[in-house]
Amino acid sequence: MKQWLGVMVLSLSFLLFGCSAETEGEKEGIVVATTGQIADAIKVISGDHLQVSALMGPGVDPHLYKATQSDLSKLDKAEVIFYNGLHLEGQMLDIFEQMAKDKTVLAVGETLDEKQLLASDTDAMLHDPHIWFDIELWQGVVKAISTQLQEEYPEFKADFQTNEAAYLKKLDDLQSYAEKRVNEIPQQQRILVTAHDAFNYFGRSQGFEVRGLQGLSTDSEYGVKDVQEMVDFLVENKIKALFIESSVSDKAMKAVIEGAKEKGHDIVIGGELFSDAMGTEGTTEGTYIGMYQHNIDTIVDALK
Repeated sequence: MKQWLGVMVLSLSFLLFGCSAETEGEKEGIVVATTGQIADAIKVISGDHLQVSALMGPGVDPHLYKATQSDLSKLDKAEVIFYNGLHLEGQMLDIFEQMAKDKTVLAVGETLDEKQLLASDTDAMLHDPHIWFDIELWQGVVKAISTQLQEEYPEFKADFQTNEAAYLKKLDDLQSYAEKRVNEIPQQQRILVTAHDAFNYFGRSQGFEVRGLQGLSTDSEYGVKDVQEMVDFLVENKIKALFIESSVSDKAMKAVIEGAKEKGHDIVIGGELFSDAMGTEGTTEGTYIGMYQHNIDTIVDALK
């Protein structure tokens, strides 16, 4: 009954807000993104020219996120909507399809070459959506966002291009920093254990073996067998630290730590990583570069 009422509320919201076509005249520069990572890229590229907002804030899990009536209002007022795609925002796909009838809606992850994407372990038709953890892939996303913004707001094209070029250089510097820090960890200790499989792109690009208790989506269930297999892996490989995530409950990882302890192996929480969400807006970790650097420093300091 509760679910049925929720669907009715969203349906009524669509009727009220109407997803109406944009009024003729000068654009107001209103752009909405789903995740903080995407919104941050838009803000960097657009400078002071656009009004940019993100639907999902710190600690929010996009896999489970459902749009509120306030979200629908923001999306309706937006001139351009950017979302990750690749089924990250699985609960919102119908909304994006509806909005795309009247305005530009871009799934940034789906602008990338499919050959660059990692396949899902459970469904050959799906791809890992956590593309922001490969800096090179994220540069491709930045370029796609910039191209779309230049098309939508040609009067700011030169500024967008300048900002894009400067940002891509900063991302190159971030990659160099990450590689330098990772080299502090002996090769055999580069094993990253987290709550869910959000870090496979990170592992591929930075040379880590990655293990997650849950699958690509936090919507997937884990059981006693999963916990036991993870415990066995940690004990066998003498891993000294695992990591919790800012947008995922730490309950399961604490169970893993207890299981390892019962087998005589002490393991600690190496720190909290930002996975599907960034830090608080206005902080260093509330930016893509700050978030990534925080993760690198936390991982290296715990595993080296």
